[in-house]
Amino acid sequence: MLKNILIPLIALIAGTAVAAIFGAESLGIALTFGQIAFVAALTWVLLKR
Repeated sequence: MLKNILIPLIALIAGTAVAAIFGAESLGIALTFGQIAFVAALTWVLLKR
């Protein structure tokens, strides 16, 4: 159960960090890519069940 919660959260953090490292112009843009990663990971977790 905890693993299912942590996967999307880690994807959010990792997506934001990767976007920031690769030169996102602002934190808002980096967080947008983090949100996309979060939704992708959440969809994967939900479909895996």
